[in-house]
Parts: sequence; structure tokens; C-alpha cells
Amino acid sequence: MTAPYSPDNFNAPEQILAPEWLLLRDKPVQGQALLVSQGNISAVGSVAELQRQAPGVPLLSLPGRLIMPGFIDTHHHLTQAFGKALVFGEPSEIFRRIWVPLEASLDEDFLYLSSKLAALEALRGGFTTVCDAGTRSAAALSSIARATEEAGIRCVLGMVCNDKQGTTLLDKSSILARADRHISAWQGSGQLVSPSLAIPIPEIATDEMLHAISSLCREAGIIFQTHANEHLVAVERSLEQRGQRPVEHLYHAGALGPQTLLAHATLLTPTEIRMIQQTDTAVSYNPVASAWKGNAVAQAELMHAFNIRLGLGTDGTRSDGFRLMDYAEAAQRFAFGMAAGDSSCGGGWPWLEKATLGGADVLGLGRKTGEIAAGRAADFLLIDLEVPEMVPSWDLSWELVRLANRDQIEGVFVDGKLRLWQGWPLDWDARALMRQVSAEAKAGVAGAPIQKIHSFSDQHRQQHAERSRRHPGSQGPSETLAAACSG
Repeated sequence: MTAPYSPDNFNAPEQILAPEWLLLRDKPVQGQALLVSQGNISAVGSVAELQRQAPGVPLLSLPGRLIMPGFIDTHHHLTQAFGKALVFGEPSEIFRRIWVPLEASLDEDFLYLSSKLAALEALRGGFTTVCDAGTRSAAALSSIARATEEAGIRCVLGMVCNDKQGTTLLDKSSILARADRHISAWQGSGQLVSPSLAIPIPEIATDEMLHAISSLCREAGIIFQTHANEHLVAVERSLEQRGQRPVEHLYHAGALGPQTLLAHATLLTPTEIRMIQQTDTAVSYNPVASAWKGNAVAQAELMHAFNIRLGLGTDGTRSDGFRLMDYAEAAQRFAFGMAAGDSSCGGGWPWLEKATLGGADVLGLGRKTGEIAAGRAADFLLIDLEVPEMVPSWDLSWELVRLANRDQIEGVFVDGKLRLWQGWPLDWDARALMRQVSAEAKAGVAGAPIQKIHSFSDQHRQQHAERSRRHPGSQGPSETLAAACSG
């Protein structure tokens, strides 16, 4: 159904929005509306209640629509947007061969372009908040902040703070001073950007630095980010170097705690799960990354059962909130549920919760965003439910996880402002950005010392054809069938 309203209908500084469905903390409900005022949700209740509370405020009815919290991406690499398809088919630890060389070659202009492109992708996928894990570029992080603010997405901006560079030890005091300046620059700024500190992997920092950065984050009320147990090789390297697995390393260094967010956290032993639980450490579950470039799936349903705080992250793979939730459930079923006879793998709702409120909690933004509730920022999605995939509806929460699509997102609102309408921004030229990226990105990537192992798809097809010619007995399926039939 064509929407009986346009973007102009959402321009009022204060208005009551009355969708057919509203996704609250516990479940989707009907007959409820929200009062949006100056970028915040002032109240939630029936239309009559809100009109009594705010007489004269315009009412906009939204039949056939759902308003739900925006998705929260708890683990992204905004400065890797130029290289998304370079890692297809690559073995693990691609950061050594692709990401570090690529990011190290980015100047401020490329940093800005990559981050703004990634922010646009995220908004189109329904994300209203992204958490950047930190870049290896020496360029100023203000380029990333400017890009995300211009795009209109909320960003937790990580600053890398490791003090080991190969066999060289860096000056700890200067790193801590830079971390203090980063926190001061963005904390409480009233902008869409908030600060975070990161050490990409535990092995590139001394135990003293791991403890110091984690403690600094705890004292400042922000999150400390690190990758842990992402790949088998990382676990084995940690065992060889320290005699401890990565999560054990962090635990004994005093770097775990409520302020700590572990990206990936696959390949966990029962002891490591207990360490995470006992310290109230949070985990970013990245199921698409596991499918595309990992060799394990995080035990997310088990961690959920043990009340470990979880959010969902894209790891910069594909910014599509609905497909991320679908992967989150499916990966649990393939990796663990089928072997245990678990046909539910959570019952749908945990993945919807981890994609919204749970994500906000692990980023330290639970009081700011992540749910439709009074006092929260007006970060939400307007979803068209009048599509064949959603009719008839029996279980809306689970249907959003398994059946909903990105093309149902009509509007993306951040801080009360309509940022995207039907997939495109209203106040800046996204197509001009894409033209600029297309014109400049390939030159930037070509100048980076990237080592790619797996062939591009067309080259891989050609190699397959050449192997078939060298070994004539290896006929394709149609040729084999034809030969059998003629015989």
C-alpha cells in the first residue's frame, strides 16, 4: 500500500505517532502511540492518553505500520568499507594481510569517505547506532566522527591504545594521555558520537596496558573493546605465547568487567564462559562474520541462558539488521541446535532483543537508546507490514527475525530526525558520495600492500574451467547427465 504520508509529515518538533503496532521492551502491542518531542520519546501510551498529556500536538496515524527500535551494531569497522569484497573466500586472520595494510594507507579524506559510505549502508539496513572498533589509520578520528554525524547515525567511536608494535614497546604515558583527550573530546558532547577505547587483540598490549585501558574505561563509564577468540589460530598463538587462551589472558590481566566488550568470543571453554559471566563482561555476537570468514560460531544461546550480556554485530560484513537477526538464529541452529534436537534456538525473541535493547546495553547506551520508552532518544524504524511476507501474521516478533526484509523500512529516525526515507537520505546526496567513492577508492586500495590469497569469483570460474580441461573425465553436471542419457 502506498504510504498516505510523506517525509514532510514528520517535520514537526513535537508530534504523536500512532502506528498499528509498536514494539516495546517485552512484545509488540497494538493501540499504543508515542509522543516525540525535541529528539526524544516523551511518553508512550494510548492516543487518548497522549492527547490529554499534550493537547494541540499534531497526531499522525500510521495504519499497517510498525514502529520499532533501531538496530544496534555492536561491532563494526567503518574504515574498512572500501575492502568489503576483498575478503570473500579468504582464510582467517585477514587483518594481517588485508585490513592492516588497507587502513594504514588511508589518509583523512579516505577515512571520511569510507566511514560515510559505511554509515549510509548501516542506516539503509535499519541501524541507528554503530560501534566502531578502532582504526589502524594514523589519520585523525575526527574524520570518522564528521562522517557519521553528517550521515546522521549514532556512533561509539573507538580509539586504538595498544602499546606493543612487533617487538617494540610504545610509550604508555603518551598513549594514556591521548586516550584521556579522546574521552574528553566526545564524552557528554551532546552529539551523536560517544567515545570508546580499544586494543584490537590482547597480544599487542602488555598486561599493564590491558588493565590500564580497561580500568580507564570503567572509571569513565565507557566501553573497552577487544577481539577475543575470533579464530582458532588466534587461540593457538595465545597458548603458544602465554600458555593462556585469549579470554584467560584478559581475565588474568584484570581487563574483563562490565565495561569490557568482547568481539566474536567463539571457541570458548567452560572456564572462559565462567570468567565472562562472573565478571559481567559483554559479548558482541557476529554470526555473519562466522559464516563468511570464521571457523566457529559463538555459543550465543548458551550465553543468553547464563545471562551473559549480548549484542549483535556485523563486523563490517553486511549492514542489514533483519538478515543479521536471521543469521543469529540460524547459526545457533546449525552449530548447536540440530545436534541437541533444539528446534527453537531461543524462540525468536532473544535475537530481536539482542539486536536492539541488548545491543544498547553492551555499548553502555541502555539509558539512551535501544527501546521505545519514555526518556529514550527517538531512534526508531518505521516498518511497512503490508507485504506478502508478513501476511497473515501469527507471531510478529519471530516473523521480524525470520521473514522481514530491509525493503520494508520506510523511515529511519535518529535523535528524532528522519534520516532516511525509503532507503535514501533527505538532507545530503548519497549518490554523489557513491560516485566519489567509485572514482577514488580503487586507487586507494591499489596503493595498499594487500595480499589476497583467494581468487575473485570470475578468476575462480576460469581456474575451474582450466582444471576441467586438463582433466577431461571431470565433466560438469549437465555434460555428465547428457552423456548418460545418450549412452
